[in-house]
Amino acid sequence: MKVIFHPRYMDHQHPSTHPERPERLEGILVKLDSLSLVDDILFPEEMEKDVSKLVHTDRYLRSLSTMTSDYLDGGDTFVSSETYEIARMAVSGALLSVDEAMKKNKNIALLRPPGHHAGADYGGGFCYLNNIAIGARFADLDRVAIVDIDSHHGNGTSDIFYSDSEVLYISTHHHGIYPGTGVSVAVGEDQGEGYNVNVAFPAGSGDSSMNLAFDDIIDPILKQYSPQLILVSLGTDGHYADVMTGLSLSSQCYIDTCKKLASLSDELCGGRISYMLEGGYHIPSLAEITAGIVSDEEVELEFTKDLDKNKKGEEAVLDTINALHKYWEL
Repeated sequence: MKVIFHPRYMDHQHPSTHPERPERLEGILVKLDSLSLVDDILFPEEMEKDVSKLVHTDRYLRSLSTMTSDYLDGGDTFVSSETYEIARMAVSGALLSVDEAMKKNKNIALLRPPGHHAGADYGGGFCYLNNIAIGARFADLDRVAIVDIDSHHGNGTSDIFYSDSEVLYISTHHHGIYPGTGVSVAVGEDQGEGYNVNVAFPAGSGDSSMNLAFDDIIDPILKQYSPQLILVSLGTDGHYADVMTGLSLSSQCYIDTCKKLASLSDELCGGRISYMLEGGYHIPSLAEITAGIVSDEEVELEFTKDLDKNKKGEEAVLDTINALHKYWEL
């Protein structure tokens, strides 16, 4: 699998000990190198045309581009004089990721800063430009599916496509934490009604809950939607070793979920799939999950505890089915 990266991503800095830091990518690259998985790295070129306008307003882009030392959301999302330029390079990585996927080259884009909390006219949650949403629009297809497995709901992506049937948005996340959105009954509106899918897990949900959500919701909806391209917002902050959320997923479950999505892409859209990095702040688990996705062979894993054998998130899955059964056969 191809890996997309640019050294400029390492230059994005928050003050002090912020969890979204360059060491995240360093840890991934060191792990990939240790397994000889870095032979096929692609480096994006800076985009010539500002395709960010495909999803963001001119006013927001102008405001972001002129900020030099401020916060977007009261303390978590710092903007320096270099932030806009680096965020644009992350978008360039997303565009390259989509281009490769359309050529049937499966790939993972190690993007910084992340993007799924950025809406049309706002940023926050460590995000400035919505990489995956811009990539979905850039693909210019009738049916793109975004599957967001970050433990925080991708409110920006959801808002951007809430009234749109050309982009199906599916999110599994920890209910009630930042940004506080993504309830099961938020199914979209107007032309997008039924195309916004939220599985809002309670704390403690882990492998068995994710597997249930995949089998009963993600798999059947993707098969009925028949996407031409699958994009994955890859966040590993629901891992049991990651203190950012209260979910309890193992490394193996993350890898298995991504491999199952790859198999669905083979079945539904000729293998057109890409993974774009969002969150994940426990670096050893983030690194081994990424390696497990990239490698064609089984990777030895350290973080394999199964802390949810009894489907703690079953009720959340049922809530989603009840909210969506009139739109999909579930």
